Amino acid sequence: VITLKGSVEIVTEFFFTAINSILYQRGIYQPETFKREAKYGLTVLTTTDEGLLSYLGQVMTQMESWLTYGDVQRLVVVVSGIDSGETLERWQFNVSIEDDGCGALISVNDENQNISSNVMKLGHSSGDKLGKKRQSKTVKEVHDEIQAIIRQITASVTFLPLLNEPCSFDLLIY
Repeated sequence: VITLKGSVEIVTEFFFTAINSILYQRGIYQPETFKREAKYGLTVLTTTDEGLLSYLGQVMTQMESWLTYGDVQRLVVVVSGIDSGETLERWQFNVSIEDDGCGALISVNDENQNISSNVMKLGHSSGDKLGKKRQSKTVKEVHDEIQAIIRQITASVTFLPLLNEPCSFDLLIY
């Protein structure tokens, strides 16, 4: 059983890992600014850039607070061309609370490519805004679902167009 505290921590860590994966896979930051780590039964890449780590740390701290109170509906990673100013990609992670109180649903899709979404369902404990029931799900089951989403992000890169200009990113949280 995953408690709300555990769920929030897991979701926050997942967002951190997913953002890093997108930034690496899409070449937003140089490959040498990432290190390999084992998470979710995969080798994932995490930034070593101190400025980016600081920024993501601040965002994830705020995200954790918002998730605790059920105030997040989605996180969007927007990839924009620096020269053109155009939005080139939007990676959207939807967070929804089930009416039956069984947990948070998280799905991911790239709006530009209509990639089919994977869904990760997290249970939580009573006494919070997310609901009042517990769902039995092991950490391994949740990690397997996260693994599938991270693999989906990696696989998506093979059929996305190359980014032909330097890019930046923004994080939007709704």
